[in-house]
Order: sequence, then structure tokens, then C-alpha cells
Amino acid sequence: MARRVPHAQTLRLYIGGRWVEGAQGRVVELRSPATGGLLAEVAQAEPEDVRAAVVAAQEATGQAARLSVWDRARLCHRVADQIEARADELARELSEEQGKPYLSEALPEVHKTVEGFRLAAEEAKRLNGEVIPAEDSHKRVITIRQPRGVYAVITPWNFPMNIPTEYLAPALATGNTVVWKPSSYTVRCAARLVECMEAAEVPPGIVNLVYGPGSTVGHALVTHPVVVGIAVTGDANTGEVIAGEAAGKRLLLELGGNGPVVILDDANLEAAARCVSAGSFLNAGQVCSASERILVAQAVHAPFREAMVAAASAVRLGNPLDETTTMGPMNNRATAEKMDRHLQDARTKGAQVVAGGSRASGFPTDLFYEPTILDNVQADMLVFQEETFGPIVPLTEVRDDVEALELANRTSMGLVASVFTTNLRRAFFFAEGLQAGTVVVNDASTYWELHLPFGGRAGKRSGYGRLGGKHTLMEMTDLKTIAIDLHNA
Repeated sequence: MARRVPHAQTLRLYIGGRWVEGAQGRVVELRSPATGGLLAEVAQAEPEDVRAAVVAAQEATGQAARLSVWDRARLCHRVADQIEARADELARELSEEQGKPYLSEALPEVHKTVEGFRLAAEEAKRLNGEVIPAEDSHKRVITIRQPRGVYAVITPWNFPMNIPTEYLAPALATGNTVVWKPSSYTVRCAARLVECMEAAEVPPGIVNLVYGPGSTVGHALVTHPVVVGIAVTGDANTGEVIAGEAAGKRLLLELGGNGPVVILDDANLEAAARCVSAGSFLNAGQVCSASERILVAQAVHAPFREAMVAAASAVRLGNPLDETTTMGPMNNRATAEKMDRHLQDARTKGAQVVAGGSRASGFPTDLFYEPTILDNVQADMLVFQEETFGPIVPLTEVRDDVEALELANRTSMGLVASVFTTNLRRAFFFAEGLQAGTVVVNDASTYWELHLPFGGRAGKRSGYGRLGGKHTLMEMTDLKTIAIDLHNA
């Protein structure tokens, strides 16, 4: 247990509409990845706190379900209004806590959070059922969508406001209730988002917030018998543990990626380099749809490599609150250490570092990593096989389209892939052949809009179900069939 620091802000749990200490009064420190400075002390939940939060959510299910769709939509819009009114403050705190640049990334994330609540509000109004013709002439058959009940929502630290909104806004719009466990690295963002929901007068118990390790708090949450649905964004290993613990519950899992990017010999290399740079260095590479394996045709390998070296040199690494910074620190030590391991393994097996390749010096913490270009990457290297989740561009040379497709699909992940070509036939060859839930042609693998369906391919380790717009609302509701006999009425 961390000792209490005088005058440090304490972030409390939010259960049943009240901000409360954890049952045992434990706290841990929350520090900035950019400066190492203390941001807050964080109350730690115990299993009994989780149980209390689930009870509060269960008790609120009746009220949530009785709200009309238009009432729920108005609630979502009010939450969006509160976030919008605090956008600058929220973005600066997000930048301090997560590490992403304030101007280019944190502020846009807050604006997307506003948009996410507004989108859920409007999509809920269009969540239609249907009238189904029946063989029996006396029957009239209709379908409706109904809330499921208590959802456990578990979210990561890389987009600490937008990713939670992908679940919280649809849950609110469809009449479910939530117990939310955010990442321990970004609890202040979570508390601020709940403050906005409280200020918008979301009824007590509909959203509850608990902090703590997944091994205790997360386990107690996903295994609770009252919880009927689990919504998670995280890495594949965590998702698989949760899926096992939550057997029989409704699952919506958006897990890791190891996104291949194929650069063909007829590609617009200037555009491809620009897009790969964005896909690899956005959020210091800490994105599930990041450009993680770059498969480059032999004929354009050398010029593309030089273009990527130039792109890496243009990245401005620095304090995320400095408006000239284009890349901040990595968020936490475990993620930076994984980058270290992948680079060491690649070097040992013959890859060449042609730009970057180590942690940057001269900063307050050791979490700043140089934008890195790695050449001659082979399929037996960890950087090829696993999701690195760091600011790296690993280049692999390919002979032809067939080899490119085979190598692109040589992964257990299947979230997002992209291909660069000016030939329509080749574009469709890869669009249809790449084993991913999303394939992007001639743009960054990180291309994304709030309403688009997003998720992993069946048979891969990138998750189940689809996030995005109406698709999330459909995932978080039950489809009920109602058959009415007019003859016996």
C-alpha cells in the first residue's frame, strides 16, 4: 500500500451514485508517464466493493429499462454536453495521465467522446424490430430489442475516454446498467468521465466505477452471477482469460491486433509512407489497429525504407502538453519493456535498425522511445509474431503478391490489415484474401470512424462481436420474438 501523500487528490470509487472509499481504505499512487509526477491517489476496490457495485447496478436495471428510448437519448446528449463544456480541461488531464500529445491526439479524443455519446443517442432511436410473416394466418409475429441487464465493462489505457464511450454510451442508450473497471494507469480519465455523467443527471446505479487489478477486481466482476454481459477491450491473453471466467455470459471482446500492411510495387509510395507513419507512431504505436508488420515488394523496398527513415526523423518527441510535440512517451513500463524485448530478439536474429532503436535520453522518465525503423524482419522474430504496441515500423521484403498474402495471414491475430496498390484487381485480391475483420485499401490501418463495424475475424484471437454505431447497440441488446394469436384473443 502506498503511503498517503499530503494534499494529493484521492480518486474514489463510484457506487450507486456516491463517491466512496474502498472497503479496506487502500490507495495507490498514479503518476504521469511524461514527468513521473504524482497525479492522484487512487482508492482500491476489494471484492466486497465489486459486489456492492453489482448490487447497485442490478437495483437500477428496472429504472434504466423503463426509460423511453427518447429519454435515454436525451441523457446521452446531456452527457455529451458536459464533456464538451470541459473539453480542454479533460484533454490536458488525459495528456498528462496517458502520455499522448494534447493538441494532436488528446483533444481530438475528447471530441470523439462527445461524438460517441451523440451517436449512441441517435442510433437508439433507429434500433428497429420487424414484422415477420407467419405461416399460421391467425398469428402476428414481431421482434423487439430489449436491454440485457448488468454489464461488466473493462477498458484499457491507450484511449481512456473514447474506448469506454464505445461501451458506456450504447449501454446507457439501450437501457443496460454498468459496472466499469478502467485500466489502473488511467483512472483519473475514468473518474472525470463519470463526473460528467453524474453532472448530466444519469440516475444512480446505472453507471458504477471500480478500480483495481484485474486478478482481483476484474475476476470478481466478470464471475459475478448477476452480471449478464461482458464488454472488454484489451490484449488477446486477457480477453481469453476473461472469456474462460465468464462462460455462459454474453461477450463483446475487442482484443489485440498485429496488423499487416502490404506495400505493392505499384503503390503510391509517398502516400504509403505517410499512412504507415501515422499507423505506426500514432499514440506512440499503442493502438490495436497499428501498422505492425510492413510487407514491402522487392522493387520498392529500398525507396520505401528511405521514406520511412525520413518520416521517423520528422517525429517530434517531447512533453505531451507542448503543442509542438507529435509523439509523447509510452504509457507504462511493461509496454516499453516489451518493445525492448522485441527489438533485442530481432537484432539477435539478423534484423537491422535503420532509425531509432532505443529509449530516448534527456527526458524526465525512461518511457520516451525513439521512433524506430527495423529492416530485414523475418517471420520467426517476436516483432513479426506478436503485437509490439510501440512506435516501430518492422519492414519485411516480399517477392510477389502470393507471398505477401501468405505472410500477412501468418498470424494468430485478425483485427485490421491494409494494402497499398493502384490496381483494382490487386486491391480486391487482398481485400478479400486478408484474414482480418477490417481491410483498408490505400490508407492507414488506423483509419476508423465511430459508426463503422470494428472487430476480429472468426478463428483468430482478436475478439468476438462488433463495436461501432448501431452494431454495439445490437450486441448489447436481446432480440425478442413476440407471437400473437388473434384467433384465441
